[in-house]
Amino acid sequence: MNRKAIFPGSFDPITLGHFDIIQRGVSLFDEVIVAIGINADKKYMFSLEDRKRFIEEAFKDEPKVKVITYTGLTIDLCKKEKADFILRGLRNPADFEFEKAIAHTNRKLSKIETVFLLTASKTSYISSSIVRDVIRNGGDYSVLVPDSVVVK
Repeated sequence: MNRKAIFPGSFDPITLGHFDIIQRGVSLFDEVIVAIGINADKKYMFSLEDRKRFIEEAFKDEPKVKVITYTGLTIDLCKKEKADFILRGLRNPADFEFEKAIAHTNRKLSKIETVFLLTASKTSYISSSIVRDVIRNGGDYSVLVPDSVVVK
C-alpha cells in the first residue's frame, strides 16, 4: 500500500519549520507531495517559480518528496493525486484550533485524514510572515530558512 500525503501551503517562503515537518513526514509516508496553493487574492513576496524552486532545491536528494502547484480545494487535489492524508504542522494552540476546523471540514467532505505533527521546539516560533518581515527590514533571514532560500 502506497501511503501518500499532501503537505499544502503557500510556502512564501519555506521555513525551517516547514522543512522539519516535511523531513519527518518522509519517515511516515511513502511519498510527501508539497503542494503550493495558488491564491489570486494574495500578495506574495516570492514568485510561484521561486517558491517551487526553493523547495525542490531543499529536497533535491530526497526522492520521496514531490513539489507541485495547485488551485482549488486540497481534498480535490488529494483525490487527483490519490493521497489519503493531509499533513499539517502545528506550532501553537491557535494553529490547532484553526487546523482542527479545516480537518473536520475536509473529513466531512471526503475520506481524507489529516495528520498533525508538532513542530520541533527549535523551530516552533518561525513563520513565513516573520521571515518576510525580517527580509523586508534587512535582517539575517538565513537562520530561519533552508539554504535554498536566497533573496535577490
